Amino acid sequence: MATVAELFEKMPSQFQADKAGDMDAVILFDLAGDGGGQWSVTIANGACEVTEGAADNPKSTVKMDAGDYHDMITGKLNPMMAFMSGKVKVEGDLNTVMKFQSIFGM
Repeated sequence: MATVAELFEKMPSQFQADKAGDMDAVILFDLAGDGGGQWSVTIANGACEVTEGAADNPKSTVKMDAGDYHDMITGKLNPMMAFMSGKVKVEGDLNTVMKFQSIFGM
């Protein structure tokens, strides 16, 4: 089973540039618990870059448990249900996070 860090490493290869359009945003994932940490995902100029650690002034910050993130990425947890039940907290621009989901086919 892939770790959360490995899921972030694979993210650029799953990026769908045609769906990103002119998106220019940094999203910070702040994951708690086992295997957690912080990852910054930058989408700009039709490309996706992932770096470990916090970015300055992200457009959105997604806070959740690392285990829930893993379940969401692997299809065991519905992203909308996770948000509605409070497992996912978004600070900043919610629309950016919604577009982010469609870019990665979540």
